[in-house]
Amino acid sequence: MNKYEIIIYWSDIDNAYIAEVPELAGCMADGKTYAEALCNAEVIISEWIETARSLGRSIPVPRGKLVYA
Repeated sequence: MNKYEIIIYWSDIDNAYIAEVPELAGCMADGKTYAEALCNAEVIISEWIETARSLGRSIPVPRGKLVYA
């Protein structure tokens, strides 16, 4: 289970829910439902972290609260 903040909102342009992970640059997912977007975000967070590790990049420590708004 990740501890990163996930922001989920509806996008009329994409006709889908968008899930953004502000602490992980470029980490986003979508879904037809809120639950699907959340599930997809969990998967993409794991993939983001795995890719960062394989490239030797730093991985931010989760802050667990809104710090970007």
